[in-house]
Amino acid sequence: MFTAAVDLLRGTGARRIGVLGVSKGAEAALLTAVRDDRVDVVAALSPSPLVWCNVGPGRDGAERPYRSCWTWRGRPLPFVPMDDSWTPAEPEDGPVAIRGWYERSERTFAELLPAAEIPVEAARAELILVAGGDDAMWPSVPYAERLAERRRAAGAGVRLITRADAGHRPLFPGELAPPPSPVFRYGGTPEADALLGAAAWPHLLDALRG
Repeated sequence: MFTAAVDLLRGTGARRIGVLGVSKGAEAALLTAVRDDRVDVVAALSPSPLVWCNVGPGRDGAERPYRSCWTWRGRPLPFVPMDDSWTPAEPEDGPVAIRGWYERSERTFAELLPAAEIPVEAARAELILVAGGDDAMWPSVPYAERLAERRRAAGAGVRLITRADAGHRPLFPGELAPPPSPVFRYGGTPEADALLGAAAWPHLLDALRG
């Protein structure tokens, strides 16, 4: 699906192609850039260095057993499932932080991590990583740092923009903060999220201009 969008852009004469994704969308953006060298820029906001399992039901309407979120040419990519023995610290009647669920799942399924790593060093695209240290959904800054380290170890470029007090959803200039979720805690504050987005915005524009 994502490479079909690249086909469409190339077919309409686009000379420079960028892919931007947030959270699970950042997984998709990174994977697209790894597998399609026509992508010139990838901006991964609150990224993960791993392919994770499904969030919600699949096409068959079932949430379990866990399966990969992503496929390539019809084949599911190796992934990390969730450890369902985890329980949130918050009361059941309010929004919860699930960062600890991802951290626990990495420990539980440590043997699956190498196969599920996203090989960002293989991407030709310029890479911009944006992450908040107060992310309550998953550990965005450590994840972004792992991605950056893979790039640097391979001698590839990367731009890493972080802010300690920002949450899961950086806000770019002109964006409004979404209403609080009744289900999940995202961390950060609208002010901190906007400052992170403002810091990242010039890097994104510069990369897109080439």
